[in-house]
Formats: sequence, structure tokens, C-alpha cells
Amino acid sequence: MQPGRSLPTHVDARSGNGPHGVDTAWPKLPRGERAASDTTVTPLVRGLSILSVFAPDKAALGNLEIARATGIPAPTVLRLLKSLVALGYLHQDKTSRKYSLAAASLALGYAAIADPDLQRLAGIEMRKLAEATDTYVLLGTRERLDILILDTRIGSRAVLDLRLRPGMRMHIAYSLMGWALLAVLPEAERSYLLGELERHPDDNWPIIGRRMHEKIAQVRELGFGMLHGDWEPELACVAAPVPLPDRPPLVLGCVGRTGRLAQARLERELGPRLVAIAQTLRARVPIPV
Repeated sequence: MQPGRSLPTHVDARSGNGPHGVDTAWPKLPRGERAASDTTVTPLVRGLSILSVFAPDKAALGNLEIARATGIPAPTVLRLLKSLVALGYLHQDKTSRKYSLAAASLALGYAAIADPDLQRLAGIEMRKLAEATDTYVLLGTRERLDILILDTRIGSRAVLDLRLRPGMRMHIAYSLMGWALLAVLPEAERSYLLGELERHPDDNWPIIGRRMHEKIAQVRELGFGMLHGDWEPELACVAAPVPLPDRPPLVLGCVGRTGRLAQARLERELGPRLVAIAQTLRARVPIPV
């Protein structure tokens, strides 16, 4: 991947992956703008916005950093931080004065992700696929307008370095995994999310929106979606949703080099294998009675 390549104007300069469906650096809406509803409890929304700022590469943050990331006024952030520390959701280091997630927040995260047996099985199947196809395989779930990465596996002979790891995010509107997940969401939830995306369009939204709807239709027809050099000539991507009974769906993604993965192979091999993994995971979840 050429470091000096030209990127679309709406891509953050920090992007190291490009707009090929697995990027982690697409510009995100300011956290403070993401929740707008007549039923919204503003202090709660703001507190959750603060917690969502922390990530593996942003484990310790100061008051002003959090204010910039959320769009919440610094004095308000400071008051909320004090409450979150008192409740055990955040810890403040006495020396640096920076904040980090504490036990209560971590407990919420562990409770929210797929159960350990399901995620362990997913890791085994992802590793098999990555090794057999020399690809990069990802597992994610929805977190507001993002896809949150839960796990990654990379084939030992894969010539890829996407620098993705658990805890990182991709914008749901600018990733193939996001489009695949949208395809299986309940109609009311999908309509709400699409409405939120259309409320904050950028210059590329007509193209992105059209492609998103095309891929949602493709997922409904085939069970998976594909991109083959569409934005990044050297990258091929496949994504398949994992609908689960009585719980939020997951989504699987697989990325490789176009030179090694012809488009026909995406459709005949990688897509069906992702669907097979999805069916295996779904079968392990008991159907509620």
C-alpha cells in the first residue's frame, strides 16, 4: 500500500488503511451530536459518551481531551467525570490527573460481548479461515454508529497489516462490515440508523449511500457482501452478518489481496465460508422458549 496515495477529502489524515471497508479512521460524528431524541436523558447520554471515548489506544485521557472528543463543554465534562469516578466507572491517576476505565465499566463491557464459549468458537473458525486463505478475518458488533471490533485473526502467510485489534471501531456507513450488519437489523432499528446517517451527510454521501444500499441488497440475496478493489485496488473484502436469537447480531469480515483473491473466489469460496461460520455460531446459541 503506497503511503503517499491520494485519499477522498472526507478521510482523516490519520488513516492507514483507506476506504476499503475495514478502515478505522473515517471521520465520526461528534459524540455529543449522536443522540437526539425526545426521550433522551441528557446527563445519561453525556456520561455514556464519555465512557465510549476510551479505547485501547486511548486508555488514559485528560479532561480537555475528553471534552474535545465528545463535544461536551469542559466544565460539564469535569462534573460528570467526578460522578463517574465516585460510581467506580472511571479511575483518576493522582500524578497525571488523567482518567481511565475502572472495574465497573470493564464489567459492563465483558457482560455485553458474546458469551465466552461463542467467542472462543468464533476465534477457532476465524483462525482456520485466515490460515487457509492467507487473509485477515475480523469479528465485530454494532456500537451506536460504529462497528466495534471484538476479535481479529490473520493468516501466517498473509501479506497484510491492517493494524486492527479488539476495541477499535469502524463507522457503520463507511465499512462493508457495517453494511452487512445493517442488512439483518430489525426494520425499525435499521430505519432509525439510516435516518441518523442521512442527518449528517458529507460530500461523498450520495455515492456512499447508493453503494451501501446496493451491498445491503447483495447481503440479503447471497448472505454476504463483497468489494473487490472498489476503493483500494489491492484489497478484496467479504462480510457476512451473524444473526443470533434474542441478542444483537455479530458480523464477520475477511480481507485479502486482490492479486491472490479473484472476485469469483470471493463469491464461490470466501463468502460461503463466512456464511458457514455464521451458521455454526448461530447454532451454538440456544433458541429462547
